[in-house]
Amino acid sequence: MTGKKILMDEFEAHRARLNAVAFRMLGTRAEAEDAVQEAWLRLTRSDSESIGNLGGWLTTVVGRLCLDMLRARKSRREDSLDEMQNDMFRPEPSFASPGASPEDELAMADSVGLAMLTVLETLTPGERVAFVLHDVFAVPFDKIADIVGRSPDATRQLASRARRRVQGAQTADRIDNARRRQVVDAFLAAARGGDFEALLTMLDPEVVLRGDAVAVKLGGHAELHGASAVAEFFNGSAQAARPALVDGVMDVAVVPGGKLLLVLRFEIAGGRIAGIEAVADPSSIAAFDLSLAED
Repeated sequence: MTGKKILMDEFEAHRARLNAVAFRMLGTRAEAEDAVQEAWLRLTRSDSESIGNLGGWLTTVVGRLCLDMLRARKSRREDSLDEMQNDMFRPEPSFASPGASPEDELAMADSVGLAMLTVLETLTPGERVAFVLHDVFAVPFDKIADIVGRSPDATRQLASRARRRVQGAQTADRIDNARRRQVVDAFLAAARGGDFEALLTMLDPEVVLRGDAVAVKLGGHAELHGASAVAEFFNGSAQAARPALVDGVMDVAVVPGGKLLLVLRFEIAGGRIAGIEAVADPSSIAAFDLSLAED
């Protein structure tokens, strides 16, 4: 086995975690994958034999890349805002990265709840990196300090400020989640009990069910429109479905035999389910902060 093949295998062993780190910091899968790929290129150009802790080295590199990308994103936003103000236009609020594709925006919406998304976008790049690395991935402050170019104490303050904002957003989310839990429970009860009429009452007439490629292979649909079709699909099923907090938002996890198979992300409007995203891709699921709620 060649040295490059060994190095590639070692890198691949860390890829899932690196993708999760980058995804949390950047909010889009495309940018996260770009950051991780760039980390691989830098690894191939480095003296890999001198790296004592490859996982830590890669996390540091990805962290610095994400910090640079966040700073560039912020700079582009400020330039865009100046141009709009000069043209006497008022910009509409947006929480997607500049030039983001619809897939990127969907990925960001999948990765965090709306309240969390809003608060993450208000953090400075340094705060966001410090919070994600420490509070989500347990990276020590002295390691994060090297990434953000601050002292460990200053880095601790960055994370503390970010944490206060995030906790405030989570408090607001809990109020919404109480209402979401009622909808989720009613939907699951109707689906499990085979109550077609009750399912219809839970669904918006124009509801859309979408599934990723893995969900389709499991027997789902790439896209299904209308309350009748969606109700028919779920009618008598959901036996293995459980209410779950997914990135702080009440949704549904399907766990046959105790093994997480897929996640259902609900769009709820006016007390009805207006959209369902079935996420079964393992890399997407790995990026979620998921905990099952008591049924």
